[in-house]
Amino acid sequence: MELLSALSLGELALSFSRVPLFPVFDLSYFIVSILYLKYEPGAVELSRRHPIASWLCAMLHCFGSYILADLLLGEPLIDYFSNNSSILLASAVWYLIFFCPLDLFYKCVCFLPVKLIFVAMKEVVRVRKIAVGIHHAHHHYHHGWFIMIATGWVKGSGVALMSNFEQLLRGVWKPETNEILHMSLYLPVMTAAPSSPTKASLYGAILFTLQQTRWLPVSKASLIFIFTMFMVSCKVFLTATHSHTSPFDALEGYICPVLFGSACGGDHHHDNHGGSHGGGGPGAQHSAMPAKSKEELSEGSRKKKTKKAD
Repeated sequence: MELLSALSLGELALSFSRVPLFPVFDLSYFIVSILYLKYEPGAVELSRRHPIASWLCAMLHCFGSYILADLLLGEPLIDYFSNNSSILLASAVWYLIFFCPLDLFYKCVCFLPVKLIFVAMKEVVRVRKIAVGIHHAHHHYHHGWFIMIATGWVKGSGVALMSNFEQLLRGVWKPETNEILHMSLYLPVMTAAPSSPTKASLYGAILFTLQQTRWLPVSKASLIFIFTMFMVSCKVFLTATHSHTSPFDALEGYICPVLFGSACGGDHHHDNHGGSHGGGGPGAQHSAMPAKSKEELSEGSRKKKTKKAD
């Protein structure tokens, strides 16, 4: 019985919530975040031509969520950069990923079994940041539900939400890549891979806000443990299978058309409307066929008249 009580979910969740993030989990978070930066087109060339700009982009990938959360709560944006240990650790990871001889460090962390471990550990940090962000917002705004949700959301996916600003540092301007635009609720137009963590962070922020305001009858440690297991399982599976689906596709496929209508209907209406003006849709083909038949008929009647005249 003592063994069973020691292995109960409550004790396990409480022990899990007390695991320190620095340095092991934070290191994994920095590695995966800067890996995503290196995947960006032109990021390697930027690091060779403008290393300071590349370093700033790496810091935004690592600490963008803290900057956005401080902006929302009216705190100094540069406050987190007083954490010298985290800045030095993230800078070391940036240097090794971009400038390690023969790309040895990059090749090691990109090896799929190793990468899956880092990805899983990053999700642990993400969930903990959501919980801490909502607790911080609740301290300032006890009844500000939307403020708590927004703060937890940007804590979990801040770098994705400020991706356009990060692109400007790299000399790129692509407003169509804004993360908000990729969080479509409709499956036919959803780009799941970039927006899944952002959407999951939003749902997680809602859950932790309900728990913080006593509307969800579960302890914070248990919610952290359960939601972390969910995030880790989904992210590891998607990374291992190179899948671009979202774990929320099935649920949204049933709920969103009921609440917000069907996106497909609007697309068909747009296509029909565009076809009547542009001539590229099926309506244009049908309208072109009768026009061609009239031309052939007029050509045939003209030939008959010519024969009669002859």
